[in-house]
Amino acid sequence: MKTHRDNPFFDLFSKQKSNQYKVGKTTYKERIKKLSLLQTAIEKTYRKAIQEALFEDLGKPQVESEMTEIYQIIGDIKFVKKHLRQWMQKQRVSTPMSMLGSSSYYVYESKGVCLIISPWNFPFNLTFGPLISAIAAGNTAIIKPSEMTPRSSSLMKTIVESVFNEDEVALIEGEVEVATALLALPFNHIFFTGSPQVGKIVMEAAAKNLASVTLELGGKSPTVVDKTSNLELAAKRIVWGKFLNSGQICVSPDYVLIDAEIKDEFIEHCKKWIKTYYGETPETSDSYGKIVTKKHFKRLNSYLEDAREKGAKVEIGGQDNETQKYIAPTILTELKEDSKVLKEEIFGPLLPIVTYKTLEEAIEYINSKERPLALYIYSKSKKNIEKIISNTRAGGTCINNSIVHYANHNLPFGGINNSGIGKSHGFHGFKAFSNERAIVKQSRFGITELLFPPYTKAKEKMARFTIKWF
Repeated sequence: MKTHRDNPFFDLFSKQKSNQYKVGKTTYKERIKKLSLLQTAIEKTYRKAIQEALFEDLGKPQVESEMTEIYQIIGDIKFVKKHLRQWMQKQRVSTPMSMLGSSSYYVYESKGVCLIISPWNFPFNLTFGPLISAIAAGNTAIIKPSEMTPRSSSLMKTIVESVFNEDEVALIEGEVEVATALLALPFNHIFFTGSPQVGKIVMEAAAKNLASVTLELGGKSPTVVDKTSNLELAAKRIVWGKFLNSGQICVSPDYVLIDAEIKDEFIEHCKKWIKTYYGETPETSDSYGKIVTKKHFKRLNSYLEDAREKGAKVEIGGQDNETQKYIAPTILTELKEDSKVLKEEIFGPLLPIVTYKTLEEAIEYINSKERPLALYIYSKSKKNIEKIISNTRAGGTCINNSIVHYANHNLPFGGINNSGIGKSHGFHGFKAFSNERAIVKQSRFGITELLFPPYTKAKEKMARFTIKWF
């Protein structure tokens, strides 16, 4: 019978396990020092190399690399450094009169040895983001990045080894068998970013060791556009949010729900902004990336062909180039409900448009599907906005914008049910990697001792008095 000792990563895990309490006792100054070393590596030493790796793996334009990867990491570190001392302090709470003679507080203590499994779409941001939270909370961590972005994964390994000892932070490259082996180890916490399908596998593996999990998943994030909205502005922001990173974003607008009366005008605005951003031929644009692998290209191409076969109309785009892993920014209308683009998470540059006649109909359509990671609302009507928010559920929401809630370190980020479990970013990320340990300190006198056995009539009356008044 196989044991953990047979696992190829058992020795590394054991080193971190032996070191976890030493790391967990580090002060906020010591943790900030580690984060500062990581900041210097990202911001100065390896900045150019990061841009080159992202271009090779994803065709990412330099501006996007700066904005969605490097800026986010540096912003996370700066935010944590500013607030970490406060987060690590004792959090005092009131104590009821029935516990007279004692005081109460709780502390955030490290969970221990953590596993971070990160995705390919924002390899640096979605690897180092959780790591920053793990370090802030005083944990050790083993990282498994995606094999689909090999240049980025290799560079991240170099960065990690330049900043940390392996008994505190280590990065392991490899394919699915590596992730499977790591998931078999008894980690204290697992942070996974990826698809709902793989999220279920991660959660099942974690359950065998009763490890806590943070799952940042995806799903079909809807965008509602009503008749009161500024259509040109809505199109501008939706087109940007949808086709950023060639649509390979977990919080990308997956489909648009729009009032049937304004659909045609909205599409014309979308066409204008696509041409403004990427020119007449996006394939040659320096502002548009590529699909990560040929496997994902074929998946997206099958969605497009399925829609066409079922009578969908391609309003703009539809061109592709398998050799270049290119799919044009594409808008689809007149879709059958059983079309793959309306059933599966797209994670690519295909934007389906679905019309509605009443807002109730739009809300019913959203609620007929799994709960999304994000829901976007474009409207000038406070009544409509409130109606949509109060009658739906989503991990996060932007009003009259897309995606940008992710960039606010003060907000919790994460999904609900099919789109995820737990929250991250800023304090919420620190909390995800921490155990809230409750502590009661008793003085010499304790009122509860008056109710210790032997039980008498007087103590029975005192118990009733306590229940009634305290």
